[in-house]
Amino acid sequence: MNLLPGYGSIMELSLFNSSQSQEVIELFTKVFSTSEGESEGELIGSLVSNLIATTKLQDLIGFVATSGNDIVGSIFFSRLIVPSEKTAFILSPVAIATNVQRKGIGQQLIKYGIHHLKSLSVDLVLTYGDPDYYSKVSFNPISESTVKAPLKLTYPEGWLAQTLDGSSIEIMEGDSHCVEALNDQKYW
Repeated sequence: MNLLPGYGSIMELSLFNSSQSQEVIELFTKVFSTSEGESEGELIGSLVSNLIATTKLQDLIGFVATSGNDIVGSIFFSRLIVPSEKTAFILSPVAIATNVQRKGIGQQLIKYGIHHLKSLSVDLVLTYGDPDYYSKVSFNPISESTVKAPLKLTYPEGWLAQTLDGSSIEIMEGDSHCVEALNDQKYW
């Protein structure tokens, strides 16, 4: 268990368990509906449902933040096949309950997840999102000439990565491939 500064209560960070599926799907749907509108909430809720239902266990690793009996945050990493010998995962999506945002829970959950990935000898983690937010957890912008995204990026500045062994990111020529649930242009 972790006491998060500024949060004021005990927060437990743990691996996602399939018994939490419905609560996690509802969390993503509610968070994205509140911040981006109902249609975006439905879209991201559906993405999470599909990730859980269709992705092989070895290709999906999720984490949750709980306070008491409530899940207040969740993140997922899914396998990204890159054109090298590197083992890579992509962080997507991330949701923190609206009433506890801006308290460091998301950053702590991402750091916890990355630490777990390091223990599994994952080499590289990528994400697609707000560079200002993800830079707080050691992601740096990369170009598609370094690692090509699986689909066309509508916001190229949001293509971010970090190595988990401290090395620099090598240029990889060729295509990358994401899990089937993310393999849709509407997410990119």
